[in-house]
Amino acid sequence: QVHLVESGGGLVQPGGSLRLSCSASGSIFNINAMSWYRQAPGKQRELVATITSGSVTNYADSVKGRFTISRDHAKNTVFLQMNSLKPEDTAVYYCNADGLTYWSGGRWRTGSYWGQGTQVTVSA
Repeated sequence: QVHLVESGGGLVQPGGSLRLSCSASGSIFNINAMSWYRQAPGKQRELVATITSGSVTNYADSVKGRFTISRDHAKNTVFLQMNSLKPEDTAVYYCNADGLTYWSGGRWRTGSYWGQGTQVTVSA
C-alpha cells in the first residue's frame, strides 16, 4: 500500500508565506514526478508545480517567481515553498506522485497516487 500525507496548510495574511510538505510511504522503488495541484471552490483542479526524478521543475504562470517546488528523493518527500501569497491562492492543495513504483503482493506495481489535501487560506 502507498500513502501520501500532506502537511503545512493554514491561514496566512496576504504577502505571507507557507511551506507545504508531502511524504509518500510504502515499499517504494521509484517516483517519476511529484506535483502539487490545487482546487478552489467552484473551480477545476489545476496544476501548480511539478518536479521530476531528475529535478526538472515546471510551474503554472500564476505562481512563477513566488512558489518553489523541491524534493528529497531519499525520503520520497516533496515541498512547496509559497511566498508573496495572494487571496487567489486560497484553495485545497493536493500532492500527486506519478509513475510511483512499489512492491506489493509479490510484484512491482506502478500508478499515480494522491494525498488527501491540505487547506491554504490567504486572507486579511
